Amino acid sequence: MAENAGGNKVVKYGTTGANVLALEVVLPSGEVTWFGGKRRKDVTGLDLVHLMVGSEGILGVVTKVVLKLDLRQQHVVDLLVPFPGAEEAIAFVPRVMRETGLIPSTLEFMDKKSLSLVSRYIGSSLPYEEAGAHLIIQLEGGDPEVLADQYERVGDLCFKGGALEVFVADKRNFREHLWKARKNIAEAVMAFYSKYAKEDLAVPTSSVPELMRAIDRVCRKCGLESANYGHVGDGNIHVNILADDKREEWREAIETARLGLYEITVALGGTLSGEHGIGLKRKKYLPLFLDEAQIRLIRGIKKVFDPNMILNPGKLVDFDEAPTESSSGKP
Repeated sequence: MAENAGGNKVVKYGTTGANVLALEVVLPSGEVTWFGGKRRKDVTGLDLVHLMVGSEGILGVVTKVVLKLDLRQQHVVDLLVPFPGAEEAIAFVPRVMRETGLIPSTLEFMDKKSLSLVSRYIGSSLPYEEAGAHLIIQLEGGDPEVLADQYERVGDLCFKGGALEVFVADKRNFREHLWKARKNIAEAVMAFYSKYAKEDLAVPTSSVPELMRAIDRVCRKCGLESANYGHVGDGNIHVNILADDKREEWREAIETARLGLYEITVALGGTLSGEHGIGLKRKKYLPLFLDEAQIRLIRGIKKVFDPNMILNPGKLVDFDEAPTESSSGKP
């Protein structure tokens, strides 16, 4: 909740914040208060619930959360869909909803490098490991016959979109194997590379193809590799910039690539972090994405909530310094 995390079901259910109705919060003063309530509508005062969600622990300590719940769907099917290349896979994504009228609960992407690394890491591979990229398309429903009709429609569309094959993971063992691979990519990167940078870029979904082309272009220019995966259905791509272990000036090369990607992300209307947050790691880059007015407001809000600066000091922004450069601040 502190990062307003999304995960792989954002397409259908939204981020954490979309499902938070109320919070019990201990303020830095020691006061205990409630923001929000068990209500679907509330415009009494400011929306302090969603100010707190994603605030990275700099404003208060959350001790209780009231969540909006959805019914658990009885039947779930995952489609594993290999494509010849990453560009074909990415280009296909918007067609799923546009041409079928369905809203998948999950639309995930794994490029060839990511899948190769995770296959080595877990000791087993997914079908068509030689493919340029894989999509995971998850559908849910209460009626198994209706669900079967839906995934057949999506599968037919996949083939029309250039898919090499469509694998239906409707049994628990296959689904567990599939998600084990997807969820272990980050660990696989760290297992086989000691020199890397992990980025959490998010762009409008229509700009994902251009972002993917830019990642490849920037990394090649800097003599680096990349392994990319993530929540392609909502435009949040986890970019891993990889340097050879023997490379001496790897920090400089990765920083050059990082700044190049940030510049392109801003131009695409994107943002620095989709769900992992800013913390200490990314705060020096924040002025590239937020203008002076926004950073000044963050500092002011922090001082109102926490004038003694006792909660998560040093995180998000430096509260005693003015930003030195900024973007236009346009959305």
